[in-house]
Amino acid sequence: MAEENITNPDKNKDEYEIDILELLSSLWKGRRKIIKWCICGAVIGLVVAFSIPKEYSTEVKLAPESSDSSSRSGGLGALASMAGISIGTGSGADAVYPMLYPDVVSSVPFITGLFDVKVKTSGEDPKEMTLEQYLATETRAPWWGYIKAIPGTIISLFKSKEEVGGDHKLDQFQLTKSETRLVEAIRGSIETSVDAKTSVVSIKVTEQDPLVSAMLADTVVSRLQEYITAYRTNKARQDLEYALKLNDEARANYYEAQQRYADYLDRNQSLSLHSAQTTRERLQNEATLAFNLYNQTAQQVQLAQAKVQETTPVYAIITPATVSIIASAPRKSLILIGFVFLAFVACSAWILFGKSAVDMLKDKMGDREKEEVKETAATEEK
Repeated sequence: MAEENITNPDKNKDEYEIDILELLSSLWKGRRKIIKWCICGAVIGLVVAFSIPKEYSTEVKLAPESSDSSSRSGGLGALASMAGISIGTGSGADAVYPMLYPDVVSSVPFITGLFDVKVKTSGEDPKEMTLEQYLATETRAPWWGYIKAIPGTIISLFKSKEEVGGDHKLDQFQLTKSETRLVEAIRGSIETSVDAKTSVVSIKVTEQDPLVSAMLADTVVSRLQEYITAYRTNKARQDLEYALKLNDEARANYYEAQQRYADYLDRNQSLSLHSAQTTRERLQNEATLAFNLYNQTAQQVQLAQAKVQETTPVYAIITPATVSIIASAPRKSLILIGFVFLAFVACSAWILFGKSAVDMLKDKMGDREKEEVKETAATEEK
């Protein structure tokens, strides 16, 4: 038993090596077929590679300012103390932080806001149009895309067409089919990513025209900055509007109190009655109180304006948008290598396994036919 255990591994190893040699020998015998399949795969790969339209990518990288409430409140606190006003120092977390920027860019309101963006095509005959018009008229698909669209076109002939009136307005809550397809097309051309360590935001736009790609990337970045700025300064701008309203009311009240005091003095210059003096002092105090309130609201307006400026984020553009001269897709070499590799694998699988499987299937079918013939002959003899 010990001798068998010692010799068995060597036998298994020899059998394994023999099997590999047999497989390699089968492949070598079918090398001509493999070469033919690889050539066919290369031809198909070239056809596919040159049928896919060229695409150009523009990537913009920007570093957003971190929202540090403590540092902001420090500057505002110094300004408020000079004005004699106390503000809270509580810090709140920013709801739209950089990790949510991709969701903001891919949202329906953000994408639909790009429909009317003006773009310009490159080439000898440049055209200026909206992004919606460019995607509808200036982009092309590979030839198999038209073949795939034939069943849908035939089905659409028997369906009622979507009626859109001339005065149709975009409704983000309920998009039409064409608007939904346009949203998906724009969303697929914009790729947004955020580095978790550095919080650097990368926005990559891919279009078939390099100038359109660069213009759209620049627009997406500016729109994103506007969105984040509006969100960050929303509360501060509301406070500023309220402070301006209070200041206007205080100024009107001060002017009215001052005018009443002046009119009373003009009418009662020579009177020395105590009642007249009391009324004069009361009007004077009302004017002084109105002035003090007006002065305080003016200080609050200045503080609110400073807060709006303080909360406005600043973005550092690390990599600006530039027009690319080299197409990013399709990668013809990778497509060619991929089709050649698939042809090699398919031909090798056919030589090693497919041919023998077909032969076995034919043998089984032949045996079944022979059995059926025998059974038929036996029944005829009976």
